[in-house]
Amino acid sequence: MVAAVVLLLVGAPLVAVGLVMGRGGYQASEVAAGNMEPTYSQGDRIVAEEIGGGDVRRGDVILFSAPERVPKGLSFQRVVAVGGDRVAYRHGDKAVMLNGRPLDEPYVRGGVPGVFGEEFDVRVPEGRMFVLGDNRENSLDSRFFLDQQSGTVAVSAVRSRVVDDWTLPVLFVLAGVTGVVVFLVGVGLGAAALAERRRFPVLPVPPWPTLPPGK
Repeated sequence: MVAAVVLLLVGAPLVAVGLVMGRGGYQASEVAAGNMEPTYSQGDRIVAEEIGGGDVRRGDVILFSAPERVPKGLSFQRVVAVGGDRVAYRHGDKAVMLNGRPLDEPYVRGGVPGVFGEEFDVRVPEGRMFVLGDNRENSLDSRFFLDQQSGTVAVSAVRSRVVDDWTLPVLFVLAGVTGVVVFLVGVGLGAAALAERRRFPVLPVPPWPTLPPGK
């Protein structure tokens, strides 16, 4: 019975960890389009952690809700500028300019950081962000919505950020699975112990005989 209690006490927290992970900490999904090639190709599996808008940083690859751009599902792009930044591009430029300096973008498809599409020169308002796909020739991003808030997106639209290191998510999953197994084993041992006690009840031990006073 003691072993069963120990297993239950160990398994319950591990199950809780797995549930927390599954209900919002990390989510796995499949890339549905090629707008982020070559970093992420269509069909790739990715893991994303749930974050708030205040956690968004330049360079983050995010999943965000933009029904005016993608009516169904989430958009999948990279943040290149945040509130207070000035981001610009003119045809013929060798790079996107961020706050007056060329933006280093080794992740862009073909290694060419030039932008295919509209020219832009945007001062990003606070609480918003400017997003681009790594595949500049095949990405419906901020460049094509300059007439709507200068192409920027509210940080409140962010749902999650893609993580390249899967160590923590995998550990969460393993913890949850291990917890379920340990918990079930504990339940089984506990049930077996109770059944055994009912079959062979413990009889009370008679008290030792006492001698009369003076003996």
